[in-house]
Amino acid sequence: MKTREQAIKYGLTFPNTYKDIPFHDPNWVLIRVEGSKKAFLWTYERNGYINLNVKVNPEWRDFWRKTYKSVTPGYHQNKEHWNTIILDGTIPDKDIKQMIAESYDLVTDSPTKRIYEAVKQIPKGHVATYAQIARLAGNEKMSRAVGNALHNNPDPENIPCFRVVNAKGELPGNFAFGEGVQERLLKEDGIEIIDGKVDLEKYKWNK
Repeated sequence: MKTREQAIKYGLTFPNTYKDIPFHDPNWVLIRVEGSKKAFLWTYERNGYINLNVKVNPEWRDFWRKTYKSVTPGYHQNKEHWNTIILDGTIPDKDIKQMIAESYDLVTDSPTKRIYEAVKQIPKGHVATYAQIARLAGNEKMSRAVGNALHNNPDPENIPCFRVVNAKGELPGNFAFGEGVQERLLKEDGIEIIDGKVDLEKYKWNK
């Protein structure tokens, strides 16, 4: 990857993204996330090369800088949280794409997203409680937010919300899934339902 066009094309492959030229200067082209309008990819020409600014997890920041001379502290941005990638041909495309993808993930991080990622981990044949999912999503106090997120599940086929029950092992009710749907899906998973409850000692996911 050496050109701005290649970087922009890849940046726009991520969900709900768009191109923006915010400074009335065509040298600065950003890729933002719809809704939040946060930019995760900045592109500009400097010293004869196209540069990319990407957000970076501090745990990986120095790894990328030490691995490639063409990855430097973020130009004109917070150098603790941003790196600059100089497209001089010395960095493999796969690593450039990984850094852009990591930037997108950091910018789009939200409690709801973390809830869905936690739910995806529940293995077949097991259930988790609302409090358990809240803890895995980073905040034990947001059980209510877990319920709201599961009720508005955008991808039921890949986010198995039916595997989440309350602290007593009770199913949340027909309003969330439709009449009998959760019970049917749990039984298909091999989980026994007795009087609308799951035996947590037997089926709770130990995570």
